[in-house]
Amino acid sequence: MKKTFIIALLAIMPFGAFAQKFGHINSADIIPSMAEYKTAQNELADLQKQYQEELNYMQTEYQKKEDDYLKNRETLPESIRTRREQELMESQQKLSQYLDDCRINLGNKETELMSGIQTKVLKAIQTVGEEGSYICIFDIAGGTVPFVNSTLTTDVTEAVKAKLGIK
Repeated sequence: MKKTFIIALLAIMPFGAFAQKFGHINSADIIPSMAEYKTAQNELADLQKQYQEELNYMQTEYQKKEDDYLKNRETLPESIRTRREQELMESQQKLSQYLDDCRINLGNKETELMSGIQTKVLKAIQTVGEEGSYICIFDIAGGTVPFVNSTLTTDVTEAVKAKLGIK
């Protein structure tokens, strides 16, 4: 009897010893809760407002030039009319270039700000993974894992939030 018990224990033991732990998080629930994210969003909104104000100014100046040109076009000598048309085209190109530059600058700034946030979240996930002895932690918000069975994995979103100091 004692021998059978020991054999049964030895047969079951490897399964328990090699139990694998998998976890999952929802970064879409974590990142917007972070103070750094809110600060980044405010910074981006302020930058976008500055760009918009400058764009409005440039558009107003362009509109004044265009209105003046259209009003006086018939009375202008050919050389002046050609020069003003060229100026209007250049102003329009500058507006277009400025708008493109604003989009690129906003995108770069967003990437820069989010990179720091994502790095901080990743470090918290790694810490939770190491402390909890998880084999792997999946992000169900990322779309890179098509399926995570939440009954067979542990949701560690709250643990990651705690590591980040989010309540």
